[in-house]
Amino acid sequence: MKKVFYSLGASAFFVMIFATMAFAQEGGAGPEAIQFFSWVAVATGIGMGIAAVGTGIGQGHGVQGACDGIARNPEASGKILTALILGLAMIESLAIYALVIELILLYANPFLQYIVG
Repeated sequence: MKKVFYSLGASAFFVMIFATMAFAQEGGAGPEAIQFFSWVAVATGIGMGIAAVGTGIGQGHGVQGACDGIARNPEASGKILTALILGLAMIESLAIYALVIELILLYANPFLQYIVG
């Protein structure tokens, strides 16, 4: 059975190698376009990291405040939890907005027309 998996893996490897050679096109993107896309990928990764850290800190402070409020006044836990869930949803939406902007920059970049022309 191991031989079957080894042969399937080797054949899949060679299919991937030869398929790239078979479907290769002449020309392609210039070095400035490749460098542009590389920097866009790096920038979107850094941007999403900053957004995740910011929203994580905000959510941590929100949960801390809710826990303190419930510890001080256990009878108000229902109202506190409702406000907490609403606040966490608003904070998380900021990370989703950052993700949408970064996906636009990666896949539908408005500056692409100035780089590849």
